[in-house]
Amino acid sequence: MKQEIDAHYPLYINGEWVEGEGGRMDVACPANGEKLCAVSAASSGDVDRAVRAARAAFPAWRSLPLPRRYDALMEIHGRIVRNMHRLCVAESLETGRPLPVSENMLTMGREHFPYFAALIRSGEDGTNSESCGMRVMVIREPIGVVGAVCAWNVPLLLDFWKLAPALAAGNCVVLKPSSFTPVGTMEFMKLIDGVLPPGVLNVVNGRGSITGQALLEHPGIDKLTFTGSTSVGMSVGLAAARRVIPATLELGGKSAGIYFADMDEQDLSRAVDVIASGALVNSGQVCAMQSRVLVEDPLYDTLVERVAERLRSAGVGAPWREGMQMGPVANREQMNSILEYVSIGRQEGARLVTGGERLTQGELASGFYIAPTLFADVDNAMRIAQEEIFGPVLSFIRFRDEQDAIRIANDSRYGLSGGVFTGDLRKALRVAEAVRTGTMRINGAAGRTMGGSAFGGYKASGIGRECYRTTLDAFSQLKMIAFPY
Repeated sequence: MKQEIDAHYPLYINGEWVEGEGGRMDVACPANGEKLCAVSAASSGDVDRAVRAARAAFPAWRSLPLPRRYDALMEIHGRIVRNMHRLCVAESLETGRPLPVSENMLTMGREHFPYFAALIRSGEDGTNSESCGMRVMVIREPIGVVGAVCAWNVPLLLDFWKLAPALAAGNCVVLKPSSFTPVGTMEFMKLIDGVLPPGVLNVVNGRGSITGQALLEHPGIDKLTFTGSTSVGMSVGLAAARRVIPATLELGGKSAGIYFADMDEQDLSRAVDVIASGALVNSGQVCAMQSRVLVEDPLYDTLVERVAERLRSAGVGAPWREGMQMGPVANREQMNSILEYVSIGRQEGARLVTGGERLTQGELASGFYIAPTLFADVDNAMRIAQEEIFGPVLSFIRFRDEQDAIRIANDSRYGLSGGVFTGDLRKALRVAEAVRTGTMRINGAAGRTMGGSAFGGYKASGIGRECYRTTLDAFSQLKMIAFPY
């Protein structure tokens, strides 16, 4: 697999591949700890050049006829489709996730380009009205230059979430991938090189403290969009507020899945699948993961044991091994953080049912693997129930009845996602409406974040929605033009 990526990736500024002034950074594969490649690191001067290139390209790009902008987005989509394997290999190598999971993530992500391309051709954004002898016309205009900063857990999916609506709305973009996972983004840029005019899309790699901060503080940025932790998201929001520019923030979560005892066996089996996949998919490094598992008393012990057995039997290994359900976590820092939370959970009095240790047998010894972990007898006040662990760790919490479940689910600073399993659809709808969260899935309804799915959170889980038609509003300004009639 490693042979399918380059040994070095420069920056991409103004349609050209250029070396950064910040030296080079190595990128490692979390499956074995080995060096994958190196990337150029951008200095503040490089960021300035990228922003200037974007500002210079903006007048022509915003004025490009919509059919041609539509064609560019569709060409990007086509190149992704034709090169899916190449992109999936790059992303699996840098994240460690199994290849089929990368394929699923990229399939969801790529569809945002045709979705937003279709929206700008629909003509639904313009309105006219008459009043007092005047006609008022409301038109949509792009904001300008967007600074986009993405997390390391699902890098290309997050890139596409931001690039598709930003470009569709007529903005230019300076994109900063995570320093842990820039490879897929750079392979994507190789694929689409020449599709967009120079300066419309620029990519600067580097550390968040240098490259990222330079982007956040640059006076030439007109909007910020960020996916990552709530703590970093707060600093992004403050940077935007200081300059009075808009920011879209997709942040952390500590979502609750609610499981009532009135399920039949078919729904119960599906519930086990859904809960286990929350820990296994992307090694639990998913902001929308339902890591708090709220279970009604009569079902509690049965569900704990069935999910624990599923986790024990899961295949954990490198992305190039067939049949693996879970790979490593993203890096050594993340592995140590997760193991620290396991220690905290035990100290708090939670019962460790399975997992909780680093896996070191055979070839796993050189990677960052953690056994899928399940804690039982968790109190919602415990840190493992309140803080985002971002790893393959489930916390099982008892509840008495419907109101108790809603109370526990809402007792969180986050509100990104959630779910409910029950044999009573009316109960499911009541609970779904009562939980303060951006998404609720009933009885395991598929959670594919395709175009049209409106992804985002309440409370400390962020500001704004992605993947939906209103996302264009977040990348646009509305202008009213009034004239005599």
